[in-house]
Parts: sequence; structure tokens; C-alpha cells
Amino acid sequence: MRLFLAINLPEELRRATYEAAAPLRAAAPEARWVREEKLHLTLKFLGDVPEERVGELDEAFGAVATAHRAVTLEVARFGAFPNWRRPRVVWAGVVPDPRLELLEHDVELAGERLGFPVEGRPFRPHVTIGRLRGPLPDEGRQALAAAARGARLRGSFVAGSLDLMHSDLSTRGAAYRRIAAHPFTAFAPLRSV
Repeated sequence: MRLFLAINLPEELRRATYEAAAPLRAAAPEARWVREEKLHLTLKFLGDVPEERVGELDEAFGAVATAHRAVTLEVARFGAFPNWRRPRVVWAGVVPDPRLELLEHDVELAGERLGFPVEGRPFRPHVTIGRLRGPLPDEGRQALAAAARGARLRGSFVAGSLDLMHSDLSTRGAAYRRIAAHPFTAFAPLRSV
């Protein structure tokens, strides 16, 4: 099973993000654009995992979720990896937040204990909205970057769970299915004595 850990966006924010990205899709129709219902924030890609390990993963990442409070995430602006001069991945940025960074760190540690390699790149939270198969001509890159600068995107939500997701690849693209949703647990307030 091809698995990953994600925070899924609520329907309203998925719709707003998709609509805000319309000028980008118009500027680069040759890109593979992510459908609205698939928009999410990936915390860790696990890859192909034997189905018999799902229970073990479920337990380990459920423990990570219960050690964290719900986090408010803000989605704002569009960008590209590695940059607008050589765009390969087009994204909606998630404003960095210390709670989200701690969650991602704990997900990485739990994954390492389970035998998954630690991500070698710094965590840059984002929602992938499109992928380019090859380089764009100069005018195409400029049009895409201009569309991104002109687009208005800002929305926030309280992330309530860490989701274990299954990605089923087919000729029509990937279909995502949530295997488990692990709610974040707010810590009890400290009491003065």
C-alpha cells in the first residue's frame, strides 16, 4: 500500500484554494493540476508499505497525534519548488508555525523508529496544487509567476487530526483514501496548587 501522513484541509478552504489558483491553471494548462478534493498538507510520505504493517503504523502515529494539541494553520500565497525560474511543483504556502514544526518533527522520529528514512530536506509546509513535467518556455514561466503574484489566497483552519492516507495509483491518476484519522489531544491545563 502506498501510504502517507497528512493534514486534510476542510472543504471550504480546499474550494477557496482551488478557486484562487484558477489564474495559475490558465497560465500553465500543460501542468498536472491537483483536483480540489485532493488538496492536503503532506507531513510524511511513507511509500509502499506491506498491508500487514498498517496496524503498527496506525498505533505509532496515533500516539504522536495524542501528544499534540490541535494547531491553527494558515494557507497564504502561491510559490514553486525549486523556484519560479525552474518551477517543478506549484504550491499554496502554509505559514510556518512552531506547533506544526514540532508535529512534523515527532512524525519524523516515529517514522524513523518504524524504519522509514528521515526526510533530508528542511520542512517547508505547503499544499501541492500542481506539477510540471518539463521546463516551461520563458514566457510561460513569467506568466505563471505573474499569475501567482496576482492571486489572492488567505485562509485558516484548525487542524483536528493527523490522517494516515492511502494513495491508489491508476491510469486516471492517484485516488486518496483516509485509512485512519488520529485526533489531536489538547493537554489538560496546569493547575496551581
